[in-house]
Amino acid sequence: MRLVVGLGNPGPQYRDTRHNVGFWVVDEIARRWNASDSWRERDEALFVKQPGGAILVKPLTFMNLSGFAVSRLGQFFQVAPSDMLVVADEVSLPLGRLRARPRGSAGGHNGLKSLIAQLGTDQFGRLRVGVGRGDTRRDLADHVLSTFDPDERETIQAAVLRAADASEMFISEGIDRVMSSFNAAE
Repeated sequence: MRLVVGLGNPGPQYRDTRHNVGFWVVDEIARRWNASDSWRERDEALFVKQPGGAILVKPLTFMNLSGFAVSRLGQFFQVAPSDMLVVADEVSLPLGRLRARPRGSAGGHNGLKSLIAQLGTDQFGRLRVGVGRGDTRRDLADHVLSTFDPDERETIQAAVLRAADASEMFISEGIDRVMSSFNAAE
């Protein structure tokens, strides 16, 4: 069984922000599974279970507390961290670029920091979706909590579709296949 976690912040005020790209990816997968109306709540998260056993997760906590919900659902569904893929925004990647890894540091991302702390390991897959850094004089928190500019929307929408493809590949083929297929420069 595999678990795909989309990171984001709950609430309508955050729905369209850069920080919620992970939510957009799992929402796209749920749409593909015809499960958009099938989200259930447990342990401060929404989840959808695919008939074949894969699970999509959206924590209902704020980003910096998302590890609690993920660790609880992982325990409940008996999914090892190595069978998890966490989809998150990444400011150090150019807009629309994807990068998958089987493990690693949080790289300054508060959602990943929370997951590492709660899971007690960094040995889980992650798929980072580039949201760009923007003006370096701008506060980073303000940047990730901002919406995409009109000229960025087409690029990020295409990246969300590719990230959903990569996440589905993770479910069926694992992280190594995702890395070889989606980490190349576009």
